[in-house]
Amino acid sequence: MKSELIGVSDNICKIRELIRKVAEVEISAVVCGETGVGKELVVQNLHQKSKRAGMPIVKVNCAALPDTLLESEMFGYERGAFTGAQRRMRGKFEQAHNGVLFLDEIGDMSIGLQSKLLHALQDGMFTPLGSERGVKTDAWVIAATNHDLDEDLKTGEFRQDLYFRLNCITIHIEPLRKRPEDIPLLIEHYGTKYASTYNGNRPKALSSRIIDEFVAYHWPGNVRELQNVLKRLMVFGVSSENINEMLTGGSNYSAGSQLSAPTLSLLTEYLNFNGGRMPDLSELSLKRIRKEAGNRVEKAVIGYALDKTGWNRSKTSRILDISYKSLLDKIQELKIRPSMMFQ
Repeated sequence: MKSELIGVSDNICKIRELIRKVAEVEISAVVCGETGVGKELVVQNLHQKSKRAGMPIVKVNCAALPDTLLESEMFGYERGAFTGAQRRMRGKFEQAHNGVLFLDEIGDMSIGLQSKLLHALQDGMFTPLGSERGVKTDAWVIAATNHDLDEDLKTGEFRQDLYFRLNCITIHIEPLRKRPEDIPLLIEHYGTKYASTYNGNRPKALSSRIIDEFVAYHWPGNVRELQNVLKRLMVFGVSSENINEMLTGGSNYSAGSQLSAPTLSLLTEYLNFNGGRMPDLSELSLKRIRKEAGNRVEKAVIGYALDKTGWNRSKTSRILDISYKSLLDKIQELKIRPSMMFQ
């Protein structure tokens, strides 16, 4: 399935050209940028435009597992290598032979495992846990991170030799707030995409005023946050009130300017929790305000979707694009209860 890189900003145009050149020669690259900017999408584009497009792209999330499990995940193990190893397992390196090995969140990998990774990259060979034989593999390695690896080098949290081995070229994706000209195109693209997912329940076209609000908002969660807001519009429908509630971050506020609608919405909710009293500056915590407002929006969205599906949790988890377990956790955490018709 083809993955498009959406945007007309200078940054996105430059990335498209970098993708074309890097894919031709298949050199190691590090894709960097804040969480949610679309690093995995860039890696997918590199894979699709390379000669390895017909071969597998194998992802390893370096932040998701402890070292011992991550090592066996990457390099595999032999039967009997440790308690519970009932059969031989091919590691991600071996699975990615002739394809792409995508090392996501490489900045979170421990120093010890970085050393083993470096040797595998240098030799094109590794030894599975519990084995005495080496396995040779030809995998194009692409890494991604939201870390500033230059800073991690200074603090000793990332190996310099591994950095230079991986980082033949850096592809930096700017945060969405620095490329507002891409936002209308992203709204159109994902609005069309999610319409088919949500059985054609596409909201009416957003007004220019609402699109201006989207462009003015600073999107701390970047493209991923924009995607989630558009998904919620499929459930809630388009209205200024709904959108103001969904945009739960800060604003581009400067002295003498007016607060944007998202900020006014947040401040109103905060004042409601404080009995209408204007707080002292020392009492303000954007992190707490954002969390409280975000929880209320999530509770409303999940409760609405559950009621609409007759509390069919499997269907609801598909609609909201979260796992079944995550949905159950949210129901418990946010104390969501059925409306009267389902009690």
